[in-house]
Amino acid sequence: MTYPISPGHDSVALAFGSSPSPFLKGRQIGACGGTNRRLHRILWDERDVTTPNLAVATFVTGSPVGAATPDEGVVEGESGIMSEVHAKHVAVLMGGWSAEREVSLVSGTNIAKALEQKGYRVTRVDVRRDLAALIRDLSPRPDVVFNALHGKGGEDGLIQGVLEYMGLPYTHSPAMPSALAMDKAMTKRLLATVGMPVAEGVIVTKEQVLAGHVLPPPYVVKPVDEGSSVGVRIVQQGDNYTVLAEDGWLYGARVMVETFIPGRELTVGVMGDRALAVTEIVPVKGFYDYDAKYAQGGSIHVCPAEIPDDVTAEAKRLALLAHETLGCTGVSRSDFRWDDSKPGASGLCFLETNTQPGFTPTSLLPEQAAAVGISYADLCAWIVEHARCHA
Repeated sequence: MTYPISPGHDSVALAFGSSPSPFLKGRQIGACGGTNRRLHRILWDERDVTTPNLAVATFVTGSPVGAATPDEGVVEGESGIMSEVHAKHVAVLMGGWSAEREVSLVSGTNIAKALEQKGYRVTRVDVRRDLAALIRDLSPRPDVVFNALHGKGGEDGLIQGVLEYMGLPYTHSPAMPSALAMDKAMTKRLLATVGMPVAEGVIVTKEQVLAGHVLPPPYVVKPVDEGSSVGVRIVQQGDNYTVLAEDGWLYGARVMVETFIPGRELTVGVMGDRALAVTEIVPVKGFYDYDAKYAQGGSIHVCPAEIPDDVTAEAKRLALLAHETLGCTGVSRSDFRWDDSKPGASGLCFLETNTQPGFTPTSLLPEQAAAVGISYADLCAWIVEHARCHA
């Protein structure tokens, strides 16, 4: 399937001159040369589709990012990942100013406790929109920054660029992959070039959505660059067009509208170079929205998913493909819809990749790690030990 994006309704353009933008030259994404080449092709062929997040990440990081060493393979079992006590000083960033602030505080608190159990010296940092305060909070310099922020400012390349400028090793993906994965439209454009099955859709304005159906119902309306299903609505035949105006649209000028994929919700966590497991998510009511994700009892997680082996294998392959193509490091989690009315794995459809998976009591990645014998504390320790400075 194709994923057309109307240039007239897409994002802010970079200023291209007679030659390609400087950020497209050389090794800009560390070990992600293939990603760089695919981005070069996409962005140079259609010059006005560069996203604000991508532009921010490029601006903040400034100079090219150096090559990163590949992730080491994952060793199963609790004793295989962390067998000795470390005295490293880890600053855990949490909170932030996005719509996911409260979730981030829960994740960060849990992570800090787990790292202290493993013997790390931990500083908790409640991040506000105050750069000077953040720099003070990171002095004296920690050995590692554990990024437990979610949403804008935390997983869109912004905080990653700041930490790279400061020369601090930090967890999860670097600035460019973070910015890419946060922007769902650009993610799908990029992954489609490597054969990822994606939902058909368009990028339009709020006014266009309110004026009438931009796709035949049913379809999904969502922000382009928010996480945790923030702002997601499903429009059915006969629904009026106040779907965005009921509580206001606070998620920017662009709106993503996708064909609704019937079937089941699947998600796959990736740890280093390995896909962990496939989980089926069954919302107790409605669809898998923000409340279903984080409220106790809001959804049922079936791990491993009770699906055919070929679907499991393909979902894991696609999740690892997304992780590697985007240039992610550490852990990520990719979400899919599976139309089980279609034969085998042909009904799989990619939704998005989350470079900062949650670590709350209802979060999916820790559940998947536990399913393959990796405890919550060992997972946090592994992430710390695989942190790096990408500057």
